[in-house]
Amino acid sequence: MSDALPAEAAAFRLEDFLPYRLSVAANRVSRAFARRYAEEFGLTIPEWRVLAVVGDGQPVSAAEIVLRTAMDKAKVSRAVAGLLDRDLLRRAVNPLDQRRHMLAHSRRGRQVYEAIVPRALALQAEVTQELSDAERRLLALLLERLTRQAALLDDDEPGLDPE
Repeated sequence: MSDALPAEAAAFRLEDFLPYRLSVAANRVSRAFARRYAEEFGLTIPEWRVLAVVGDGQPVSAAEIVLRTAMDKAKVSRAVAGLLDRDLLRRAVNPLDQRRHMLAHSRRGRQVYEAIVPRALALQAEVTQELSDAERRLLALLLERLTRQAALLDDDEPGLDPE
């Protein structure tokens, strides 16, 4: 057995690998944003994502949050529990399926959400300030295509977070 690597493996550089690059960029942006709202609002990144999904289309089920955020069920469950404990979310039985619950902002949760959204948009503007309007639109289009293709290739349960 030879210790020599195949040519593809020998030429592989993690820094050029698309999944790695996307993950690094997403993690850095998320951490930058988290620093801005963690102190003031005491939210984790998963909690913010849950608040944002609920704010975008409440009421919503935890299962829908899993699908929309691509976070794993346990992470969503912990985030929801923390938000319920702090009275940032309220839970009600789904009238169409008594076994499921729907989540919505509490009054306080809505206030927190509305306070954070302008900060999120400002950070997005900062992160993309070096891009032209056309580049921003192209980036959005390319991310949508990559996300759609990755979903087709994903053999695991929908919403499984690789972290």
